[in-house]
Amino acid sequence: MDALADLLNEARARGALFHQSILAPPWSLRFLHGAPLALVTMVRGDAWITPGGAAPVALRAGDIAIVRGPQPYTVSDRPGVPPQVLIHNDDHCTTPAGEDVSQALTLGLRTYGNSRAGEGLLLSGAYQLPSDVGERLLAALPPLLVLTEECWDCPLMPFVAEEVARDEPGQQVVLDRMLDLLLISTLRAWFARPEAEAPAWYRAHGDPVVGRALHLLHDNPAHPWTVVELAAKTGVSRAALARRFTGLVGEPPMTYLTGWRMALAADLLREPDMTVERAARRVGYANAFALSVAFKRVRGVSPSAHRARAQRAQPAPPPRTTPAALPGVASPAPRSPAPRSPAPRSPAPRSPAPTSPTSPV
Repeated sequence: MDALADLLNEARARGALFHQSILAPPWSLRFLHGAPLALVTMVRGDAWITPGGAAPVALRAGDIAIVRGPQPYTVSDRPGVPPQVLIHNDDHCTTPAGEDVSQALTLGLRTYGNSRAGEGLLLSGAYQLPSDVGERLLAALPPLLVLTEECWDCPLMPFVAEEVARDEPGQQVVLDRMLDLLLISTLRAWFARPEAEAPAWYRAHGDPVVGRALHLLHDNPAHPWTVVELAAKTGVSRAALARRFTGLVGEPPMTYLTGWRMALAADLLREPDMTVERAARRVGYANAFALSVAFKRVRGVSPSAHRARAQRAQPAPPPRTTPAALPGVASPAPRSPAPRSPAPRSPAPRSPAPTSPTSPV
């Protein structure tokens, strides 16, 4: 397996946030869900996407954007439109003043918006946890990348747009896998672009010697590799491999392997049932103590502390407030309280039957 395939293989959405928005201008959505990675595309109409405090970037119909979190980002019909809706965890929506508009904006299953006849159709999907994407993949991406329709032709989009509003058995699993496929196809196209700032290890795959060494390391990270063994398998001397690998990747082979093992261990330790001992053996260390020493040396924290921090970082949904309507959106009619059924009356106690003269007393 090559490094890119290994990286993309880590994308495993679980309970991904997927929804579509039908919008009439002017509109502006501020995404505050804190997702580690999100995909945004305009199925119909044009928009502008603004990550953090950066400059707006055009997002035309058919383009797709990947946003690396957890920083918030804004999507609007034109630059400078103040956010009208804030989107929190689990598609919970509020106004900037904090008023709940989730119900007012709901147009259907996983479908929201300010007008059913809106000319804009925005489709977005987000991974909820960093472990669903992989730490190494997140580190390889810029805060925002946009692929135009000309550079990215994905036959999945019509199916995704159709599946988002469906409610069939196993629908969440279908959406999870579709999000994975969208991410993989987008990143593969982006990494191939000349303007993409691909990481050094990706560019090094084109070298016959270093690319072969990277394949070996990624195929079996738990193997007790040495530079001597790698050099023998790549057909060069130890010195030649070390020099060539360092020049292309930016660090020596064993340093690269250690960093990759630590990133892999960090992802494994986010899994609820993973122990330090099991993670150690999965990434090539004899026991939990050996992994702990290496992990703390490279990352500055112990594996247990890393796991605890990752669990605390899981976003919690914000409190909900009183619903309020937005301009152009009809507020839902208040529900009348259901009439109470009268409480059943207890049966009156029966009078004892009169005693027969012949009955014993």
